[in-house]
Amino acid sequence: MLTVIVADAPDTDISAFRPLVDCAQLRIAADGGARYLLALGVRPDLVIGDLDSLPEELLAALADQGTQIERHPAEKEETDLELALLRAVEQGASRMIVLAALGGRHDQHLANLLLLAHPQLQRREVMILDGSWEIRLISESVEITGRPGEIVSLLPLGTAHGVTTEGLYYPLRDESLLLGPARGVSNILLGERARIIVREGLLWLFHCRDSPAAAIELISPDR
Repeated sequence: MLTVIVADAPDTDISAFRPLVDCAQLRIAADGGARYLLALGVRPDLVIGDLDSLPEELLAALADQGTQIERHPAEKEETDLELALLRAVEQGASRMIVLAALGGRHDQHLANLLLLAHPQLQRREVMILDGSWEIRLISESVEITGRPGEIVSLLPLGTAHGVTTEGLYYPLRDESLLLGPARGVSNILLGERARIIVREGLLWLFHCRDSPAAAIELISPDR
């Protein structure tokens, strides 16, 4: 089930991802992310968080229209986006696209990237889309598709061993990427496909496509 989760990063425009929002089987707003969906004329199926970013009148109107409202205390251990991701897992989501997660406060920005490593998200496909950037976490062998010349950066979360790449300008052959050095930044896709293998550890995959539309056309809602 394809689920779109909209966070609340400031000054974000998700209109380029309207096709993904329209075809999602479940649309979840993390607190103020509901505003971005409503700006597209789309009602979220669920609004979750401490709900300090939305007026009570709007929440009441959404509830009257059938949106599930799930309020959590302001003093909680999870961020609103984390709650949204965990609720999506409980609802059976196998693929999750996260929008409006980057920008604004630096700590929130980094925390949202780290959520890709959440234990409850293992064996599920989770992707953050931001403009032309597609960001995910890989721990084994993956194949990526795109267009020649696109940027692909591989950054370790900790230390990653046994990293091998095929189809990238700067090859890695069963090598280690260490936390700290920026060796994996700004690789280049040579053709339309590349393969990345990680024998041990986790890698952030940052893929900058030609445009948001290029990312959307490669994401099938039927999977």
